Amino acid sequence: MKRLTAFLCALLLCVGILGLCGCADKPVDDGKLQVISTVFAPFDFARAVGGERINCQMLVPPGTETHAYEPTARDLIAVQNCDVFIYIGGESDAWVQTLLNAIDTDTVQLVTLMDCVELLPEEHDHDHDEAVYDEHVWTSPQNAVRITEKVTAALKTADPDGAAVYDANCASYTQQLATLDAAFSAVVADAKRRTIVMADRFPLRYFAEQYGLDYHAAFAGCAHETEPSAATVAALIDTVKAQNIPVVLMLEMSNGRMAQTVSAETGAAVRTFHSCHNVTSAEMEAGATYLSLMYQNCDVLKEALG
Repeated sequence: MKRLTAFLCALLLCVGILGLCGCADKPVDDGKLQVISTVFAPFDFARAVGGERINCQMLVPPGTETHAYEPTARDLIAVQNCDVFIYIGGESDAWVQTLLNAIDTDTVQLVTLMDCVELLPEEHDHDHDEAVYDEHVWTSPQNAVRITEKVTAALKTADPDGAAVYDANCASYTQQLATLDAAFSAVVADAKRRTIVMADRFPLRYFAEQYGLDYHAAFAGCAHETEPSAATVAALIDTVKAQNIPVVLMLEMSNGRMAQTVSAETGAAVRTFHSCHNVTSAEMEAGATYLSLMYQNCDVLKEALG
């Protein structure tokens, strides 16, 4: 944290110099609300609600590992000048709070995702005593509704003239989220089993809790470990064999080695379950949305529980 604070102090100095020489890019004054989200899911919620009244951008670029991200001078300027800023509020983006402490946010509406929902604790040990909560709150469609409503409230506060538009868009979008929720519920209701195996990190605690799923994973949450122990891999293999599980899951942008190892030993197919934390550049260019990715997950879940 000291290293990051020093880095941001250097950024502030850089911003000051850039401002004096006129070299820094300035936000386009097109009369639209400027909205920034650190990660993909709430970025997509905001653009669904804001429509043509907002300019929405994602601070962490597509294809970037969000947990290891470090802000740039351009990020600092962008957040300083935006109208609404949306971030997670957990350990993975602790750098955000340091950034916010370094700038004036009196005119910025802040939306912290972990303040939008009822939190669930991560299921692994930490070096400190206080509770550590799972940050991937958007993986539950019901939580996505709550987050969308909070984002809508922030947009209305920043742009009261657009309140009717935001309310109408929010109502339409949350209905689409409710339809998605019903689709997942139908898959689970018709399934042969209730257990999924994720041979990867497990950012799906809220999703599993909502639909009453049991799960086995190589790591809880988005743990920093990159290689599981031999005992962990063996346990996943034994679970797949014992329960005749047809699909082993991996995350987007994962190297998939763990899943392939389990697959080779069990014959289970490997499928990707998208956490919607970030997307690749190709997915962004192809027009991926939270809804499109989650419906892909719905198909994957049907196969995994079949």
